[in-house]
Amino acid sequence: MRRHLFLPLFLCCVLTLSAQTGDWRAALDQWLSATDIEEDYSQEMLEDLEERAAHPINLNQTSREELEQLPFLTATQVEELTAYLDRHSPVRSLNELLMIVSLDYYDRQLLRHFVVVGDPPARRQWPTLGEVMRDGTHTLMLSAKIPFYERQGDQNGYLGYKYRHDVRYQFNYKNRVKFGLTGAQDAGEPFFANQNRWGYDHYSYYFQLRDMGRLQELNLGCYRVQLGMGLIMNTHFQLGKLATLQTLGRSTHQLTAHSSRSSANYLQGAAATVRLSPQWQVTAFFSVRDIDGTLNDDGTLRTILTDGYHRTPLEMSRKHNTRETDYGGSIGLRRGTLYVHANVVATHLSRELIPQDVLYKRYAAHGTDFLNASLSYGYNNHRWGFAGETAVSQNGAVATLHTVHLRCTDQWSLMLLHRYYDKRYAALHARSVSEGSSVQNEHALYLGSTWRPSRSWQLQGYVDYTHFPWSRYQVSASSDALDALVSARYCRGPWTLDGRYRLHIRQQDNSLKTRIVNKTDHRLRLKADWQLSPTLSLATQGDGVQSAVERQHSWGVMVSEHLRWQYRWLTLDAHGGWFHTDDYDSRVYQYEPSLPYDFSFPMYYGHGMRYALMARATLGKRLTATCKVGVTNYFDRATVGTDRQQVRGSSLTDLLIQIRYVL
Repeated sequence: MRRHLFLPLFLCCVLTLSAQTGDWRAALDQWLSATDIEEDYSQEMLEDLEERAAHPINLNQTSREELEQLPFLTATQVEELTAYLDRHSPVRSLNELLMIVSLDYYDRQLLRHFVVVGDPPARRQWPTLGEVMRDGTHTLMLSAKIPFYERQGDQNGYLGYKYRHDVRYQFNYKNRVKFGLTGAQDAGEPFFANQNRWGYDHYSYYFQLRDMGRLQELNLGCYRVQLGMGLIMNTHFQLGKLATLQTLGRSTHQLTAHSSRSSANYLQGAAATVRLSPQWQVTAFFSVRDIDGTLNDDGTLRTILTDGYHRTPLEMSRKHNTRETDYGGSIGLRRGTLYVHANVVATHLSRELIPQDVLYKRYAAHGTDFLNASLSYGYNNHRWGFAGETAVSQNGAVATLHTVHLRCTDQWSLMLLHRYYDKRYAALHARSVSEGSSVQNEHALYLGSTWRPSRSWQLQGYVDYTHFPWSRYQVSASSDALDALVSARYCRGPWTLDGRYRLHIRQQDNSLKTRIVNKTDHRLRLKADWQLSPTLSLATQGDGVQSAVERQHSWGVMVSEHLRWQYRWLTLDAHGGWFHTDDYDSRVYQYEPSLPYDFSFPMYYGHGMRYALMARATLGKRLTATCKVGVTNYFDRATVGTDRQQVRGSSLTDLLIQIRYVL
């Protein structure tokens, strides 16, 4: 019976939030609509883009390196945009983006949220202190999440109260001088108590200078680093495999201030990039910070923790129990669109890392000192290009990643990606495209394509085959995986229709652990945009899942509706959805609009409904207030969650409040 009900749910008319409402998140949702966001949608990416939307790039004062920090631009788009700015600067209007052939309509719409046309740079490269203080902006933001329920840990177990809150202050002068402080507190963590005697559980502080003569960038405090394609160092975000068609056509060297509430994936100390000449640049960094970890009985480090939770005495005992020291850098040459960079990273841990003695962790990183070096390189022109990185760890193991992209016609492009990560390769800060959870134990081939047969149509897809030579979690022998996705988008007037289908096959041990079996997931999403008027858009979306392992099959479905209304100083978002899944394997994910810096992409399983109402009011030129109420009702359970997160009852209601003041 379910098989007969499944398809009609997805063949129905579907509407979703329009990208033409003036909200950059809605525009980004159009770009992300066909990406692998179930597993790779990144809080870090969205916080970074939130920051860039608040302080857009001045096209008349930008550089290739700054444009490369926008993750939705391809290598070809960055090169063509840079060449146009060099040839025709100063730009007079954003309408000149029409001159960049590789930018389609949606690329331009999204880019408009992150760039502006400002004054050309003055002859003096270092601004005066008076200019910085006069023209800079101060931003103060206070946010809180108030749950109208109690978890088991709130009554017995958690060290703090049930509210989550954070404070952010930032000063910004034309993206050239930036400093600020972020304090963040998760629900259940002590505030001005226990080990948090200074108030918040996590603080991020930073000072950044950019584009100051030969000093391309200087970061003090908390910052993030990306070298090459991420095989030895990448504390930035990593997108999904379809977004690989956008991001991995280039090799990026970035330093970025860490202003996030996240307590993972950042360094703490100093980092700088200096341009020695028009062709040569050098980057160096040094970091010392305390990290969390679980310990073995002898006091050695078993696992490095990145969740940042310190709610219970056990979690608090793991806080900052290990010191990590990192240093390294890069020296690079660029001639036109040809570049070569030599990179090195060294890491020292105050405790010896000895992972759990299980088969799949036999080749996991271990020891106190780690050294990685790599060579990254690439070339681009308007028709084809390649990028790659080859890295080696101190034990001699190799990881290598290469991409070749072809622009066959103005409408059709291809990308071929090959990656080989030795099972013995170990790099604590590596983060790149992979099927597994680390840059290790993979040999894979990826083919992706984008085709725009007309102005109204866009088709994208990829096929990724991966072989794992060694055991993995829940797999006791070598195994394989196949990941394939196809998406289509049609735009006509106020309507935009989207569809996506994904097939994901992974191998795992059977229930008796006697042989390897396939676990197959089918995911389907259909959506469409309808902009009724400049102030009103409607939304409905359908998602479906089928998961199968051995002879067991499970199904999941979710249908949702969204409404957005904008009028002068007020914006209202109403969202509602119904979901029904057989189990956790058939879970569904869905993006839900939320407050700035508070991104919601929850997972649902079981049977229930989700509905939310959000209001945003712009009160004058300086003050913005946002409020959101969300409710999740379950029809198939009397309690929600497990252990200390368990809530008695079948309903969860949360209130989110945010105040933002700009001076």
